[in-house]
Amino acid sequence: MARERTVVKGIVLRAVDTKESDRILTILTPHGKLPVVAKRARSRKSRVTACTQLLAYAEFTLSESHGWQYLAEGSTLELFDGVRQDIELLSLASYFAELTEAVAPENVESGEVLSLLLNALYALGTLKRPQAQVKAAFELRLMGLTGFEPLADACACCGNPEPEEPALDVREGIVCCKRCGRGGRGLLMPLSAGALAALRWSLYGEAKRLYSFSLAEPDLKELGDAAETYVHTTLERGFGTLDFYKGLFPSAGTDGMRSRGNAAGSDCRGG
Repeated sequence: MARERTVVKGIVLRAVDTKESDRILTILTPHGKLPVVAKRARSRKSRVTACTQLLAYAEFTLSESHGWQYLAEGSTLELFDGVRQDIELLSLASYFAELTEAVAPENVESGEVLSLLLNALYALGTLKRPQAQVKAAFELRLMGLTGFEPLADACACCGNPEPEEPALDVREGIVCCKRCGRGGRGLLMPLSAGALAALRWSLYGEAKRLYSFSLAEPDLKELGDAAETYVHTTLERGFGTLDFYKGLFPSAGTDGMRSRGNAAGSDCRGG
């Protein structure tokens, strides 16, 4: 009896080589993460090798056996060549994949998370948006979509919609006035007015224009430091792919990346 087959679109978040020519994939689909066994994916005659690469966006035909999903067929939709041909972009994109795998649940609607990742890769490889900008916006929006959104619409302590000397308390997951956060047990990351506006845009802005804001370099660094520290503090873990990416910039500052593209301007505005 032929196995029942299902067809899903998704992106490969992780590909682990096993046995002589097999791969075990973690695929992000609109319905959540999915572990998939790709038999003989690395053999020379395999027709699914391309779509089993890390960050391959493809249409996968799956069959189930003994509780496992097996890859029967695959058709590549996008390989993001603009990302793959640049070691910096590829390493940053690999971090995006590792972070997404860490927070995306299985068997839970994940269409927005999938779109977020696909748009981030497009912003890096095709639109050539500044790496630091895409990284910070991706981190913040991903955390928000997966249940870790910080409270940022006003000072969480005094209610001021425009906090005085604003900061992100990465331990408490709130934006507050510097004065309100003093004496607490939190860890405050300072935010300029521009960085705060960009943080709010990253959390609440229109998804299709998420990576299109403009921000001055000092503000962008504050945003990047706050976003990265928030991720590490909230998830209580580091990421090897991020360490590798930042290792490509031994002379860089805390943000560990260069800002390619235009990041001029002192305010945060979409468009």
